[in-house]
Amino acid sequence: MKLRSANVTQGVERAPNRSLFYAMGYTREELERPLIGVVSAHSEIVPGHAHLDKIAEAVKAGVRMAGGTPVLVPAIGVCDGIAMGHVGMKYSLASRELIADSVETMAMAHQFDALVLIPNCDKIVPGMVMAALRLNIPSVVCSGGPMLAGVYDGQEVSLSKMFEAVGARKVGLIDDEKLEECETGVCPGCGSCSGMYTANSMNCLCEAIGLALPGNGTIPAVHARRIQLAKHAGMAVMELLKRDIKPRDIVNEKSIRNALACDMALGCSTNTVLHLLAIAHEAGVKLDLALFNEVSSQVPNLCHLAPAGPTHMQDLYADGGIAAVQAELAEGGYLDTSLITATGKSVAENIKNARVKGLGAVRPLDNPYSPTGGLQILWGNIAPDGCVVKRSAVAPEMLKHKGPARVFNSEEEAIEVIYKGGIKDGDVVVIRYEGPKGGPGMREMLNPTSALAGMKLDKTVALITDGRFSGASRGASIGHVSPEAAEGGPIGLIQEGDIISIDIPNASINVEVSEEELARRRASFVPQEPRIKTGWLARYARMVSSANTGAVLK
Repeated sequence: MKLRSANVTQGVERAPNRSLFYAMGYTREELERPLIGVVSAHSEIVPGHAHLDKIAEAVKAGVRMAGGTPVLVPAIGVCDGIAMGHVGMKYSLASRELIADSVETMAMAHQFDALVLIPNCDKIVPGMVMAALRLNIPSVVCSGGPMLAGVYDGQEVSLSKMFEAVGARKVGLIDDEKLEECETGVCPGCGSCSGMYTANSMNCLCEAIGLALPGNGTIPAVHARRIQLAKHAGMAVMELLKRDIKPRDIVNEKSIRNALACDMALGCSTNTVLHLLAIAHEAGVKLDLALFNEVSSQVPNLCHLAPAGPTHMQDLYADGGIAAVQAELAEGGYLDTSLITATGKSVAENIKNARVKGLGAVRPLDNPYSPTGGLQILWGNIAPDGCVVKRSAVAPEMLKHKGPARVFNSEEEAIEVIYKGGIKDGDVVVIRYEGPKGGPGMREMLNPTSALAGMKLDKTVALITDGRFSGASRGASIGHVSPEAAEGGPIGLIQEGDIISIDIPNASINVEVSEEELARRRASFVPQEPRIKTGWLARYARMVSSANTGAVLK
């Protein structure tokens, strides 16, 4: 097999190229080996990435041990928690496309033979996976691992508790001293925030889809096994290169369905819908929202990690991790275990010794939290192209809800009223013009949902938006409403006081207004333009597709 790197390292014509390698201290012997791109999102602004320099060094050691030459290159990453609640959040989802494009750029420009991708948080994980599928060269994902849970008020907690504490402080349920205790206790160190939020969801699904080694989703960031995993990832990519196993050999319709089954069992973030759609797009696999409900109707929900319940990623790790969940699902016939993975082995071989250890983070198939999965897609006259809710994080009394619409044209408008106590039991908060195009950038609404939870309104108030929610959100938080308001979607026609009917078990969401009245409103409806008109977000707003197709660039 001819190496791609020969285009920059071999032959008389490439002497100028080699001279530039020599300028960096590479030796002739190193240039005679495969060049492995080690793509690290290390930075000093993302807690989940602060330690990725150590992970990268371990990956490089593994590559060298297996006969390759590792080449470290950077990737950007937004910390969603720090970006939350202001204009910065508009850049988070959009950065997924920048990351994919930049990984593609570095790999193609320098002709890497294979890649080890080192993300950890939110959009960085799917962005790197999208690039791997686009490039289709041997690749392994090796994340930085989850943060340990913090302690507040004598309980194991994670970041979602911090956002909820703000709501509690606003209504006087806690004082400044308790707020500070929470502030200094919830995030004890490096790693992706410790609940089943978007980052951990995607790191677990990388393992489930077969692009990462067993343990990728759950080994805590601070454990020695995380460093060992990174070394094995470096060795594994060399084996994939030797056997010419590429990402599109691993990611196909069957492995995506496996990932969906794990998604439903784990109760992952609603953002996994966006990202799996985008990953499938890059893999050339047809995936639509109907399949999410099909899998959800079949696969039971086995985990209630934060924010759905009191357990955290370290508990899932102790209870056997993703391999144990896969083993449980395989026993029920919900997985295709014949598929090849990044280990070079099949799913069956990877999980042959895995089991749930009975510590409480993973329930057995015969005693699930619910017989259906953690996510649900809803349709109706508000969302003809669909919307999504994390069903496993919704209180039973809110699975069906009917109430008056409280309509806001931005997150800022809504949070101001919420903080002032203007939302009452039974209300349905509608936040629009926050979609991929309208935002632009489809902001997460963790501040509004957490404020409502902190005010003890999460069991009486619903929230719907054409934006999206953090995996840390809980309650009847319904996002990705498609088409979005900025594209003329009917969420833009809802008026203050309209009655909205939500029926999660029956997958429906409707505004109780006649078709004639909606037609009358539509005739005079002029959608607001995207709020940002300069910079690359303006270009993003022009090019981005709808949430129901993954918010990919056209």
